[in-house]
Amino acid sequence: MAKRRPSGDGMVRKRDDGRWEGRIVVGHKENGDSIFRYVYAPTQKELSVKLRQHIDSYQGADLTEQSRMTLSEWLDQWLENMVDTLRPNTLRNYRSYIENHIRPGLGDKPLARITPKDVQRFYEKLSDCLASGTVRRIHTTLHGALKAAQQAHLIASNPTEQITAPRFSYG
Repeated sequence: MAKRRPSGDGMVRKRDDGRWEGRIVVGHKENGDSIFRYVYAPTQKELSVKLRQHIDSYQGADLTEQSRMTLSEWLDQWLENMVDTLRPNTLRNYRSYIENHIRPGLGDKPLARITPKDVQRFYEKLSDCLASGTVRRIHTTLHGALKAAQQAHLIASNPTEQITAPRFSYG
């Protein structure tokens, strides 16, 4: 008879193709159904390590169905919520950074699938054609939007917090 795993440890099974599959609950839909994240590995031991990492990264997060929205969709909502709290010039600058840089670079990516590596590559690409101060302000805008997404339980962690922010360079 199969052993039952402790609550919160996820589900583990061997697939027909020989790989191991792990599944954890990361949130709930409005109707109460669970939202799952799947992890695959060639061995059970590797799967256990990967599964533990995923469990740790989603610890304390209770994602919703809205977690599937793209960054572009979230940025529209976020800006709409910020209209009353930002000065007109700040709002204009945020819109400019979003429309000209963030949306073309990362906008199509689902919010919950943006990784620190994606953000780092995005900043490196921007650094090739923009001044360091501009890249820093784009980072500030993206960081604020993703922090709000984390507080709204749309993402488990803010990927901009796990990378080194772009630095100003003078000269």
